[in-house]
Amino acid sequence: MTVVLILLLLAAVVLFCVLPGARRAALRKPFYGRNYAHRGYFGKDQRPPENSLPAFAAAAKNGYGIELDVQFTSDKKLVVFHDDTLDRMTPAKGFVHDMPWAEFSALPLAGSEEHPPLFSDMLKTVADANPATPLIVEIKSRTEYSKAYLTELVRATLDTLQDYPGPYCLESFDPRVVALVRRMAPGVLRGQLADSYKANRESGARPLAAYALSHLFGNFMARPDFIAWCPAPRNWAVSLCIRLGAMSVMWTALPEHDTQKLEADNDAVIFQWYAPKPQYK
Repeated sequence: MTVVLILLLLAAVVLFCVLPGARRAALRKPFYGRNYAHRGYFGKDQRPPENSLPAFAAAAKNGYGIELDVQFTSDKKLVVFHDDTLDRMTPAKGFVHDMPWAEFSALPLAGSEEHPPLFSDMLKTVADANPATPLIVEIKSRTEYSKAYLTELVRATLDTLQDYPGPYCLESFDPRVVALVRRMAPGVLRGQLADSYKANRESGARPLAAYALSHLFGNFMARPDFIAWCPAPRNWAVSLCIRLGAMSVMWTALPEHDTQKLEADNDAVIFQWYAPKPQYK
């Protein structure tokens, strides 16, 4: 009997940790059944480059939603850039958060004439092209970022979005960030990004942290509206959240995937390097 009670208690604790937020149908409606251009609409040749103003304009003009990433420069300018480091997309080295805006904004993206944009300039570009474009905005985070730093980052993101005319939602891999969105903007749709246990381990996470992140144990803080999951098969926690009413978002669909099945199995799809229909449901 004691063993049964302990098992029931453990099950209750796990369930409490991974439960998503209550289903909010009206908030999710503008995002439902759509394809979202990952970092804008760009090709494998990086022409136009990912996260550039032309890539965002192209996505909006073609009727797609857009998924993008925001983070701070060293002088707290809110910029659109995916990687933590500059190495892959620019000729510079080091972390984005260590470089001031004046230097960062002068860097060419992927050897082109395009440069990393401010989030505010990206929003203006998209609004001019198609003001109804839905946005999925990922707030970048790192384990060493303090709560004060993350609070400032979330606040800057929300403040910049105030004048955007279209629908938007926020997501992050860091449940601390999603929890801040829950507290600071309870009326905004929020999502928990998650990667597989294997991918978390390969990126350097310890086994316990990798399991907790991949199995959504931070949901008790964030109570997300949607789960954005990778191409790997869903684990039990992701499947449970979706059964309990969380919206399912898939990242990142590629041409070699069974894209029709991904659309059938998910409420929204973040895609790259092909041209699906903007709306599929």
